[in-house]
Amino acid sequence: MRIGPQELIIVLIIVLVIFGPKNLPKLGKMFGKTMNNFKKGMEEADDDEPETKKAETKTEEKAEKKDEE
Repeated sequence: MRIGPQELIIVLIIVLVIFGPKNLPKLGKMFGKTMNNFKKGMEEADDDEPETKKAETKTEEKAEKKDEE
């Protein structure tokens, strides 16, 4: 499902009516910061993932050594 130009214009008009022209820049800035923080969080989660796998592997190796003894 794609959003066409007509739907986008309708949504923008509704947002303009609800929030008013004075609050639109504030909303845009807030939305931009939110998206930026979300992207940073996703990148950090991707960076942390390999470390988690390493820790799990070490834990598994320790468990195997204990089982062998």
